[in-house]
Formats: sequence, structure tokens, C-alpha cells
Amino acid sequence: MNILQIFERGGVAMWPLLVLSILALGTIIERIWFWASTLTKERQVVNRVLEATERDWGMAAEIAQSARRQPIGRFLYTPLRLANPEPEVFRLALESAADEELAGMRRGDKLLEAVIALAPLLGLLGTVLGLIESLGSIRISDLGTASTAGVTLGIGEALISTATGLIVAIASLAFYRLFQALWYNQVKVFRKAGSLLELRYREDWPHADLTPRPVSTNPEISGISEVRES
Repeated sequence: MNILQIFERGGVAMWPLLVLSILALGTIIERIWFWASTLTKERQVVNRVLEATERDWGMAAEIAQSARRQPIGRFLYTPLRLANPEPEVFRLALESAADEELAGMRRGDKLLEAVIALAPLLGLLGTVLGLIESLGSIRISDLGTASTAGVTLGIGEALISTATGLIVAIASLAFYRLFQALWYNQVKVFRKAGSLLELRYREDWPHADLTPRPVSTNPEISGISEVRES
């Protein structure tokens, strides 16, 4: 059987499974693009900001501002855009920015969770409906006769929806776990970068000059912001 025949013989449950598979595929592609864009420039942004704090806090703020299209750039820029805050205010700004950015990184998780939960159930529902249709016309007197020969084929076709639902759920679960692992790694990255930035600020405060400056047109700095967040 080709894909079209499998879809036709799977029953009515194949339609909602098709919708779920499209939603899951779209979410997976969007998340892959997001994580690829985020991870390629993240370490460079953190290193350049931390290196700049050793010489000029204003330059560090400028670098972070030019990378604000990335989560790590917005995270680092939130405390750096303040005008000479006290260390406690600086830390609170870091914490609030981390909470906001990390929450945004989990976009799409709820949809994948729904697909993982619903796809097997819809597949099972399709199988049950197929079995009802296959067995509904059988009478006890027909058992063991040629009139029941088609029942086996009907049961096999009814199981197509269950197999489809499991495939959709398994694929979605695999990518869901991958995105979760990437997110947990981001928690560590944000925690480490934030701690180092706060430590250096506490060492320099109150002599650190965090007067905001306009974004530089220096290509070495502005080039950091080339990666866009999906």
C-alpha cells in the first residue's frame, strides 16, 4: 500500500492525526531553527561582553545591546542598560531577565506535549471504530464460514490508525526531549554568565560607569546581532 491507501484505510481518526502531525512538524522545524541560531553565537556574545567589562562597562553594554536579538544578548543587556545601579538591583535585573528569556525558550513545548498525549489516543480510537465496523456485521452462525474471511483484513486495517498515532507520538517525544535537554543546558549557561557578570560588577562598583551609549556601527560589534531569534 502507498501512503494514500494507508491514509484511506486508516479511518476517520487519520484526519486529526494528520493535523497533529503537521502541527508537530511545524513546531519541530521552528524550534530547530531557533536553537541552531541561538547556540551558534551564544558563546561569542558572552565572551565579548565579559572581556569588555575588564576595560569599559559602557562598551560591554554596547556589545550586549547590539546582540539583543538573541536571548543571551537581551539577558546580559538588561542590567547593563541601567544607570549605575546598586549591586542588589543589578542582581535582580539579571534574575528577572533570566526568568523571562528562559520561559520564552520553552515556546512550543505545550503543543508537543499535547501531540504526545493525544496521538496514541486518537490512534486507539480509530482502531476501536474500525473493529466495531469489522465485527458489527458478523453473526454467531457465520463463525468458521467463508463469510468471515474479510474480518481479518478489516482488523489489520483498523490497526493502521494505532500505528500512525504511535509514530507521531514517538517522533514528537524524541524532539521534545532534545529541546528539553537544550533548555536545561541554557539554564546552566545563563546562570554561569550571570554570576560572572555580577561578580565583576560587584568588584568594580561604585566605579563602574554604566552610562548607556548608542549602538556602535563597528562591524565587529554589530555583526554579533546577525543571528535572529525565530
